[in-house]
Amino acid sequence: MTDLELGTADQIEPEDVTGPPTESTRAAWAEAARPVLIEKARRYRALVTYKELAAEVQESTGIASSQPLHHWMSDVLHRVARDCSERDEPNLAALAVNAQGSVGATYASIVLDTRGEEIGDADDHAARERLSCHTHFEASDLPVDGGVPTLTEKVSAARTRARKASALARPVDTCPDCNMALPATKVCDGCA
Repeated sequence: MTDLELGTADQIEPEDVTGPPTESTRAAWAEAARPVLIEKARRYRALVTYKELAAEVQESTGIASSQPLHHWMSDVLHRVARDCSERDEPNLAALAVNAQGSVGATYASIVLDTRGEEIGDADDHAARERLSCHTHFEASDLPVDGGVPTLTEKVSAARTRARKASALARPVDTCPDCNMALPATKVCDGCA
């Protein structure tokens, strides 16, 4: 039996957690996160933001916290990922993104800890993992061709902007004598 099958949400009285969430609170939130993430997995390209997921798990468990979600959400997603690994399922935590549309900085450490896999780009890995989730949990609107790994719109747009900025920011050749920018001929008009 995995941690998320223990029924911890049913064993906790509704409360308002003002300090750091307890072990049982985090376990209850992770248990409550699983069905939310499975629901997203069953719709091709569906995602949930950390903020939306936090609201849903707190509402379903009756346990609210005044502590900012960045203090506890990564632990909840880590527990979900561990449970997925124990069930030999794709990582449902890949379906949760921050306000910038990214899986965030801790995603790579979650994958390393739960799968023993070192990954390069977390968002690229998460895009592939999300497609695996959609396939595994039988997304009702999965394309006939099986779909493709897709970055979130925000991450994709940010990468496009970064590529454009990088292309525009090429180094400018300057004249070694007067330090003026050289024309395309690479011969200084002022010094020639």
